[in-house]
Amino acid sequence: MRELSLLAALSVVAVSTACTLAPRYEQPAAPVAATYPSGEAYKLLTESTSTPVDLGWRQFFADPRLQKLIELALRNNRDLRVAALNVQQARAQYRIQRAGLAPDLQVQGMGSRTRTPADLSPIGRAVVANQYESGIAAAWEIDLFGKLRSLKDQALAQYLATAQVRKGVEISLVAQVANQYLTTRAYDEQLQVTQATLTAAQESYRLAKVQFDAGVGSELDLQEAESTVEQARASHQNQLRLRAQAENALTLLVGEPAPADLPQPLPLDHQGILADIPEGLPSDLLTRRPDIAAAEEQLRAANANIGAARAAFFPSISLTGQFGSASQDLGGLFKPHSAAWGFAPKVSLPIFSGGANLANLDVAQTGKRVAIAQYEKAIQTAFREVADGLAARGTYDEQIVSLKRYASAQQRRLDLSSLRYRNGIDSYLRVLSAQTSLYAAEQALISTRLARLTNLVNLYQYLGGGWLERTGDVVRPADAPIAS
Repeated sequence: MRELSLLAALSVVAVSTACTLAPRYEQPAAPVAATYPSGEAYKLLTESTSTPVDLGWRQFFADPRLQKLIELALRNNRDLRVAALNVQQARAQYRIQRAGLAPDLQVQGMGSRTRTPADLSPIGRAVVANQYESGIAAAWEIDLFGKLRSLKDQALAQYLATAQVRKGVEISLVAQVANQYLTTRAYDEQLQVTQATLTAAQESYRLAKVQFDAGVGSELDLQEAESTVEQARASHQNQLRLRAQAENALTLLVGEPAPADLPQPLPLDHQGILADIPEGLPSDLLTRRPDIAAAEEQLRAANANIGAARAAFFPSISLTGQFGSASQDLGGLFKPHSAAWGFAPKVSLPIFSGGANLANLDVAQTGKRVAIAQYEKAIQTAFREVADGLAARGTYDEQIVSLKRYASAQQRRLDLSSLRYRNGIDSYLRVLSAQTSLYAAEQALISTRLARLTNLVNLYQYLGGGWLERTGDVVRPADAPIAS
């Protein structure tokens, strides 16, 4: 029992003196300006105490149909499931690594029966021997230099990084569903414009044919009218195809076909997406963006890996012991005087490894420098995305106002051109030019409305929004299970 007491004493000493050789972690400075860009392209923002992180996506998106689609996607999307399973796998891997800090205890039982031939037996005749053992065996590597602790810290940081990646996948999914849904709504409106243009072109063609048949119209006007009809038909078929493909992409994101009882959709100019998003400061991105948080956790993992590589240069101490009973007869295994024990400390000191330990340390230190560069790049990318979103936000509104006026002017031009053509004052060429300009203006207006809305959605995502369902909800941890 004295040896077992010694083992326990060594265990206490090991726990109290264990250290880590990992460098002290220091967060790198953000390689971006302290404020976002300013200038004519950037709209003056109103002051607000809220941030996009605090805005639930049900408050950000007012369309009830879109809300239902996002809800279905968070429940059914396969990429999000894979991300959640990756978190579970990383958590289990961390638990495996953490278990290496604790002793390994096993209950063992063994029985053996051997026969020694007569010519090998010291007594000159064959001997049959039985041996039975049972007891508890323990093995433990004392982590005096922090190798196991560094590996545990590395696994923990990688698990936390995986959780942040999963959070980023969920936030991105909300934005992807919203953008794809808005794209389908834009195609719906473009189809309406194209159908109206086709109807008007067919009426113009009918009038041109009547005049040609009556001998008061030219064949050139007739051919130009027919060209307009066929061009509108081709555009209609192209938009039908794009609309169907957009719907298929939305179904893939949602993870199931859209239910038949979805609420009616809202048009693009009535989506009600919050336009006044407070942008905060660039430093806020460090806590809002899951991709930046994941990059920092990977940096922490690389930092811990240096500690494990350094510890490989120092001795490794392991303790093994067992206590139980042994007997030649199974019935005497637990009788008095059958106690058996063993204690075997082991010290391993690296002397020569062909430079492998030095190479491993170089790999770990280089890996940290790579992780620093990736962390800084994540911050720079986030800064650029937000700055681009703010520039777009500050210009789209005025652009849409101008496009509305332009479309109204083209509609008036078409009305006047058609009237002059019917009265024989102008040729059909002027009508054709007006129709083409109006169609292009209406399509551009719809495209710009879509671009404005998708920019707001992306800006919401870039600033860290989309993780909460409702404003005021308790913030979930990054490894929270998928909402059912």
